[in-house]
This record gives sequence, structure tokens and C-alpha cells, in this order.
Amino acid sequence: MGIILGIIFHFIGGFASGSFYMPFRKVKGWNWESYWIIGGLFSWLIVPPLAAWLTLPGFQDIIASAGVDVLRWTFTFGVLWGIGGLTYGLGVRYLGMSLGNSVVLGFCSAFGAIVPSIYYSIEPTPGKTSLLEMATTTWGQVVLLGVALCLLGIYICGRAGWLKEHELPEDAKKASVAEFSLTKGLAVAITSGVLSACFNFGIEAGKPMAEAAVAKGLNPLYQNNVTYVVLLWGGLLTNLIWSVLLNARNKSFGDYIKKDTPLAGNYFFSALAGTTWFLQFFFYGMGESKLGNGASSWILHMAFIILIANVWGITLREWKGVSRKALTTFYVGIATIILSVLVVGYGNSIK
Repeated sequence: MGIILGIIFHFIGGFASGSFYMPFRKVKGWNWESYWIIGGLFSWLIVPPLAAWLTLPGFQDIIASAGVDVLRWTFTFGVLWGIGGLTYGLGVRYLGMSLGNSVVLGFCSAFGAIVPSIYYSIEPTPGKTSLLEMATTTWGQVVLLGVALCLLGIYICGRAGWLKEHELPEDAKKASVAEFSLTKGLAVAITSGVLSACFNFGIEAGKPMAEAAVAKGLNPLYQNNVTYVVLLWGGLLTNLIWSVLLNARNKSFGDYIKKDTPLAGNYFFSALAGTTWFLQFFFYGMGESKLGNGASSWILHMAFIILIANVWGITLREWKGVSRKALTTFYVGIATIILSVLVVGYGNSIK
């Protein structure tokens, strides 16, 4: 029953993540940086401590008593993830919901599975697996096969994007994705995918805080909520700095009080997007507590996001007007990425 609940929680989290960008499409008359940071304030500053307060009474004491190294590494991974989250928004902006999410999350899944082993090859740590150990064990070889499949799937999706860019006239591309740009989109999506994996590393770095919550007799279902508070401070710092710089460069500070825009609606939809974004990890933490395997939980989470995001992409007709060849290529790429995610998850499960 616990495994079934874990899968359900991950599906809800994946649905939230794959859907959170939708409310932003309702924002009118604001620059991207303006609605992104309003949403971010809810994602990273307002909702996480509220969730922790509701589910883990006394979470402030746990943070205050955590070791300096725990706080530093959790925050640092949050900063790195923040860059990934920032470029994620740009990736979706330039590639659309389906292609953008597929490339970003494909890389995120691959690097989330393999980067820790590279680090432990450089800094051997008792109980942790190096890349050499992965290459010489059955489970590690399965994971590496999954990573290779993932990169193949990303290449196939990129090929589909190239076909789309060359088949459709400019007005048709803009109709499906207003600022479609394959070159810009792939560059930021790859960056995002690599750095977004740092969220999973941040959860691991903050494990002592989650364990302290359980030791206090609090519900283990919500143990990660205290870790998210510190982790997301790092993400807030990165995104706040960049958004303010863009506000200054684009002279868009006036967006927040712009009278000829639907201000109430803009704030509401930005807040809704930010709150929905946080719900992905609220339910991710619940799913992980039931499945008991951080790596496999991460992979399962990524798979659900890719599926949901592509359902939205098809619903929004982002691939309308492309040839059967381009659409088939895209579907093959998606299937390959999902297969890779399942292979990596299987490899971790037999570890």
C-alpha cells in the first residue's frame, strides 16, 4: 500500500510541476521577469515555511540547531538549482511546454543519476558509490545505460525541434510558442537540466534536518518540508538577483503598478503559478517517504512531469501544422526519454 501511495503522491507532484507554467499564460502586459519573480516569491519564500509550519510544528528550531555544514551545503545546492530553475523558465519560454520540459527534465534525470558518482570518484566517501563502482556493478551498468538512452532521447527531441523550426513559417511558430527559438531554447534548457539536478542533491544535503524532524516524533510523511525552507532560500537568491537586473535593464519595475494591465489578475495568476510549483515538491517529499529511495523517487518524479508537460503541449497545439515525420520523431524522442527514466529507476531499485 505504501508503494501505491508513493506513486500517487509522485503523480500529483508531477502534475503540479508539469502544469505550473499554465497560469503564467494568463498574465497580461507584464515582462517575463516581473511575473516570474512574483511567482517565485510564493514558490520559494512564502509557501514553503507555511507548509512547514502546518506540517512540522517547531521547524524553526530544527533549522536553528542544524550544523553549519548542513545549512551551507543545502543552501549552496539551492543557489545552483536556482540557476537551473531560472533557465527552466526561459527554456519553456523559447521551446514551449512539450519540447522545453522534455529537454530540461531529460538532462535533469540523467545528471541527477550520474553526477553524484562522479563527485565521489574525486572525493571518496564511505557508503557512497563512485563512477568506477557504477561501471563494474550490474545496477550501475543499468543506470549508465539509462543515462545513455536519455541523451539519445534528448537528441531525437532536438531533431524534432529542428524539423519544426524548418517546416513552419515564422507566424505559425509564433502562434504555438510566442517566442520560439530552437538555438536559445536548447542552450538554456541544457543548462537548466544539468543544474536542476542540484535540487535532489540539496535534499540529500539537508537529510539531517529531515531526520531530526522524525526524531522529534513529527510525521515522517512531511519530513522534507523543513529541508525545503533552507534549500529554496538559495533558489530565491539567484532568481531575485536576476529578475531585478532584468527589471532594471528592461525598465520594467513599473509592471507591478501598471494601471493599464489587469493587476489583480496578474498577481493572482503569478501567485497561483508559484504555489502550484511548490506543490510538486510538497508531494515529492510525501512520495519519497513512502518509496524510501531518493534516487528512484527522483526519476519517477521526472517521468510524470515529462508526461504531463507533453499532454499540455499537445493540448495547446504546440505541434500543430508540423509534418507527420516531425511529430513521429518527437513522440519517439519522448518515448526514449521515458524509457531511460524507467531504466535508471530500475537500476537504482536493484542497487
